[in-house]
Amino acid sequence: MKELIGKLKGDRGIWAFVALLSLFSFMPVFSASTNLVYVVGNGSIIGHLIKHLVHVFIGFCFIYFVHRTPYHYFKAFSWWLMPLVLVLLAFTMLQGNTIGGANASRWLQIPFIGVSFQPSAFAFIVMMVYVARYLSKIEEKEYTFKSSFFELWMPVFGIIGLILPANFSTAALMFSMVCMLVFVGKYRLQYLFTIIGMGVAGLLLFVLIAKAFPDNKLTSRVNTWMSRIERFSSDEENEDDYQIEKAKIAIASGKIYGLGPGKSVQKNFLPQSSSDFIFAIIVEEYGLLGGFAIMGLYLLLFIRFLITAHKAPTMFGKLLIVGLGFPIVFQAFTNMGVAVELLPTTGQTLPLISSGGTSIWMTCIAVGIILSVTKKEEEIAQIEAEAKLRDEALQRIIDREVAFEAEKENEIDEIIERAKKTESGENYSIEDQTDNPMNAVLNKK
Repeated sequence: MKELIGKLKGDRGIWAFVALLSLFSFMPVFSASTNLVYVVGNGSIIGHLIKHLVHVFIGFCFIYFVHRTPYHYFKAFSWWLMPLVLVLLAFTMLQGNTIGGANASRWLQIPFIGVSFQPSAFAFIVMMVYVARYLSKIEEKEYTFKSSFFELWMPVFGIIGLILPANFSTAALMFSMVCMLVFVGKYRLQYLFTIIGMGVAGLLLFVLIAKAFPDNKLTSRVNTWMSRIERFSSDEENEDDYQIEKAKIAIASGKIYGLGPGKSVQKNFLPQSSSDFIFAIIVEEYGLLGGFAIMGLYLLLFIRFLITAHKAPTMFGKLLIVGLGFPIVFQAFTNMGVAVELLPTTGQTLPLISSGGTSIWMTCIAVGIILSVTKKEEEIAQIEAEAKLRDEALQRIIDREVAFEAEKENEIDEIIERAKKTESGENYSIEDQTDNPMNAVLNKK
């Protein structure tokens, strides 16, 4: 175990918080899976727990292998993967599957192994690395809006435009995170405001087209968005408020200390209780104390992201941590906000805690890239420490040599001084003036 831990590089704080969140996830996932077993009739409780264990294990394998990769390699990866991502998203939009009653073509089935995943989650990582790459490239160069639009914003709008018809919340989250990243990357504000205006105009145009062609498959989700926003802003009772009402009942039932692990009642009535609304189950079973503890872990993780971003050796490294780390925390608080009805229903999971392979794996890949950057910090610090030790050792050798040379010079000076006295006749006798050990015998003293 010590040997394995010794091979883990990067920021220890990030490792610790990610591990704590992942370990904690087993308890609410195990508890909430009863909804899938007894209400939906899908599998067994132990089966869902083992499935979550496999997802987490594979996720940590992703973290390990990705964090061992030098982070500057991801520059080239993002460039080559961008066309592949666009093709995957286009194929998903046209041929994607609906999973677990989610009326959106967001999923692709991997052939032969029968595993489903959301290409939008992978596209988000590739896109953020691509944006970080571009911003680091123009850090000290002159650029125009036209050049940045074609090289930066065309691929970004392409990805978001392919995700928007099926998943408005993910598209909005991605666009806001890209805007945040380019702001941190010191992209010109007048250009950024122009892009935001173009994004809003494009969204309004898409809504108008959807209203004009309501039966079209690509625009059928617009009514779902609109109804969610209307329900959120309206005080009228609605049958579609069922999830939110059950989530609020679960939170209110938990009070301060909670009902206890596995003792949730609303997990049997709350749809998506192991994924989208798992925070409500956590508060019901562990109380406000448990809810605040989870919030605290995400905040501590956010602080570690800030610290490591500040220490990152390059602009590209800083932007990678900001672009991949901040969305994890932002998504977590979005999920919590939905559970307490501060935000309309979005379908965003709770990172590292909610069940679901795609969510766990993509989050772990993002964490692995961040740890790769912090590993570089450690390598630089180690190199500097070794250089300091070498300098100190070299200085000790130099000091010793200087002292030795000074001693030799003193001896030479003494010999020269003695020779001068001899030549001047001050001591012309050739008799040995040193103490003879035979003096006591010869009685010459």
